[in-house]
Amino acid sequence: MSDNELGLFLRARRESVTPAEVGLPDGSRRRTPGLRRSELATLAGISVEYLARLEQGRDRHPSPQVLTALADALRFTDDERFALLHRVKATSDTLKLCPGAGRPPARTVRPTLRAVLDRLEPTPAVLLNRLTEVLAFTSGYEQLVRPLGLLDSPSPSLVRYVLTDPRARTAHPEWSRAADEQVGRLKTGSVPDDPHLATLVEELTLIVGAPFTERWAAAPRMRSNPSGWRLVHPGAGELRLLDETLELPEAEGQRLLIHLPADEATSTALDTLTGRRPGALRAVAG
Repeated sequence: MSDNELGLFLRARRESVTPAEVGLPDGSRRRTPGLRRSELATLAGISVEYLARLEQGRDRHPSPQVLTALADALRFTDDERFALLHRVKATSDTLKLCPGAGRPPARTVRPTLRAVLDRLEPTPAVLLNRLTEVLAFTSGYEQLVRPLGLLDSPSPSLVRYVLTDPRARTAHPEWSRAADEQVGRLKTGSVPDDPHLATLVEELTLIVGAPFTERWAAAPRMRSNPSGWRLVHPGAGELRLLDETLELPEAEGQRLLIHLPADEATSTALDTLTGRRPGALRAVAG
């Protein structure tokens, strides 16, 4: 394996892109295949000298903003952005965590919380950590979100799904609102100088670009709790849901998110989807 994976990747991609593909005139005298270094530097808003240092492996610590600018200029697909991220991790320490630099997000589920989820069956409910990673869920939640692709990843995350998976835009008719909430939740649930959060932010900056960075820079915008939202399910149709969030600070920032029907039609659709048999709720009179 080369010790300059990032530089070789950028150069190979630059040489494989034609000027026409990025909106530049295709001159007749071109000694270089693809884009000239100066052309890419101009498109990305960086100096030719700096681009040369990146390609030659003399600078292995580009900022997420520079990487995003290069990926945008070269019209990277999502797969190419992930490939770029892989090469950055292989040749730079900017996305690697320092041992002991910060407590990792809690990924262990207490037995009592598993018992709570079991008692909630088949209501759609999920346990999340501060990075919006999915830790545990009810079968009702699986019935609701697996057809949407949310659980396809070996390490599913709500913010990654909403911002990076094209299927999320179909599942969420109000996608912009859903993205606002996920980024806002990530921001407000973070802790100061969290290197694990910094790694995720740099990843999303590179992969997603402006739809993430603009939300990250803005004040958090989240729904009140509970509030209504819409979800399009391939089997159950459009559902109107209410969220109830239970914060669990004693569980290192974990939270329990419960999806409830907002109207009778959604209630019937969820009961059919999850196999729930409605019963009487016993409550203490207030």
